[in-house]
Order: sequence, then structure tokens, then C-alpha cells
Amino acid sequence: MALSLKGNLSSDYFKAAHKLYSKKERKQIVAYVESYDDVAFWRTLLEEFEDETKCFRVMLPSANTLTKGKKIVLMNSIKAENFGESLIACVDSDYDFLLQEATSVSKALNTNQYIFHTYAYAIENYFCFAESLHEVCVQATLNDKVIFDFERYLGEYSEIVYPLFLWTILFLRQRDTRAFPMYNFNNLTRVYSFQVNDPQKSLDRIKHKVEQKLSELERNYPQNIDLIPRLGKELESLGLIPQTTYLFIQGHHLFDQVVLKILRPVCSILRQQRERYIKRLAQHKTQYENELTSYQNSISDVEQALKKNFGFKNLFAYHWLRSDLKNFVDRIHDD
Repeated sequence: MALSLKGNLSSDYFKAAHKLYSKKERKQIVAYVESYDDVAFWRTLLEEFEDETKCFRVMLPSANTLTKGKKIVLMNSIKAENFGESLIACVDSDYDFLLQEATSVSKALNTNQYIFHTYAYAIENYFCFAESLHEVCVQATLNDKVIFDFERYLGEYSEIVYPLFLWTILFLRQRDTRAFPMYNFNNLTRVYSFQVNDPQKSLDRIKHKVEQKLSELERNYPQNIDLIPRLGKELESLGLIPQTTYLFIQGHHLFDQVVLKILRPVCSILRQQRERYIKRLAQHKTQYENELTSYQNSISDVEQALKKNFGFKNLFAYHWLRSDLKNFVDRIHDD
């Protein structure tokens, strides 16, 4: 589907339009994003690089249609050099970062200096950064007590699903979308029946399913067995190691079927602890009811707290992305 420049304007258009304004006004750089949900993330990231000479405007790529998504954002960059110093694309990496130049989309994402991507699969993977999940609990419960080791759990989870994930990437690089599709991987690696006091049980269940599927794949595709270790070695330089696999799996799956599955019961216990604390200290029924109501009105929904989690500043993918943006604005100054 061709996209007209009326709805998807080029960098040259924005550059020419900018010349119509006073020289005292800041240079405006348009950043195309995939959807409404992405605006806040990229706005927060880009505003760090604004100053008295330049600013960013985050927007969807089309002015005349509600069609959204990565393909719409990247359509022009694949077919023509429409991106530039006045128009950039800010997208989720999906699997394209790991695919490198295996497809036209992955090649554009990995080679175009005006396309900025998350390196991790998506924005949701940033929100689910293990080091930051305790802070999400604090925001959702107003209880700072540590009762669960998110880093350890997601590290062990990642190690379990890692070998199966390599098969997913290998098939995609071979342009085979039927042998082991993403939905199959997601079904095998979702968290079931998580219990805070026995998290290993949920991991053992996933491990059993993964091992069964690995045996099946090795039996059906023996020609790929020797390719898996080599692929794993190659992907190390892209940040994918056994302990970081969760950062590269599908973002919505990680968010909904893994992290929320463990966050909700953890936060439930923390809230119960806080409510018992209020009850113990209350001197009478009215004080208890008032304090409990105040507490319940102050806490956040777990899912919303996770969506607003910006505690990923220690994430290596964030540092890579930030470095790319810094290099971009530095080039503008040099020009």
C-alpha cells in the first residue's frame, strides 16, 4: 500500500517548512511513533535532548488515516530517503534487531541513521526491567518491604526459555514462519499458577514444556541443531545472553503473561501487610476506616503502575538508544 506525502511527510518537507518561521524559533524535529501508547515513552526520552535551538514533536505517521504500526512508520524509509535531520522514526525493535539484515524491514531498522529503536523487543520490555520491579510494587502498594526477588526469578526464567528462543530467531532468519511461530513460543513460556511462597513451581512447569518442545524441534529439524550454538554466540554481541532473554521476547507477552502474573500476587501480599499494619495501630474503628480508605485511595493499580515504570535507566538497551539519539543531535550541531 503506497502512502502519499500528504499523510506521511518527508524530512525535506519539514525542513522547508521550518525555514518559514523566525530564525529565533527552535528547530522542530518530528518523531514518528507507532501508536498512541508510545507517545509518552518517546516524549520523555527525547525531551532530554531539547534545548534553546531544537525541540521534538512526537506524532503518528499519518495525518489522514487512523492506521498505525511499525510498517506504516517505516514504509517511506524502505522505499525512499524521506527521513533526515527534521524527521526521524522511533519504533520498537521487535525481532528485527536480532534479525539484523535478514529482511527489508530489519535492514532499514539496523542501517538507517534516522531510525531509532528500542534494541529490546519493545517499550513493554523496558517497563518490565527486573531491577525496577520492586519500585513498581512500592508505587502500587506504598509498601517498601522486599518480599520477592524479581531479578532472580526473571533471570532463571530467561535461562529456561533461552534455548527455545534461539530456535525462534533461527527460523525467522530462515524466513520460516510456520515451523515455530511466535504464538507457540508464547504459549509454552507463559507463567501459570504463580505462588509467591513457591515460585520455583511455576518455573519448573515452564522448563518441562520447553524441554519437550526442544526435543521435538531437534527431532524434526536435525539440520538446525549445529546452527543453534553458533547463532547464540553471534547474538551475544547484541545483548542476548541466557539471563537477558526476557528483554527480547514479545513485549505484550512478557508484560501480560509473565511479569503481571508475578507482580499482582506480590502486590496483593504487600497491600494486605499494609492494611494489617493500619488495623493494628488504629485506636478505634473510625480511625481504622478513615486510614484504610485513605490508603486505598492512594495506591495505584498494578498494571497502570507498570505502564508508568520509567526505572529502566540502568538497562543496557536504554543506554544504547540514548547514545544513538545523542549522536544524532550532535550531528545536527556539527552541520
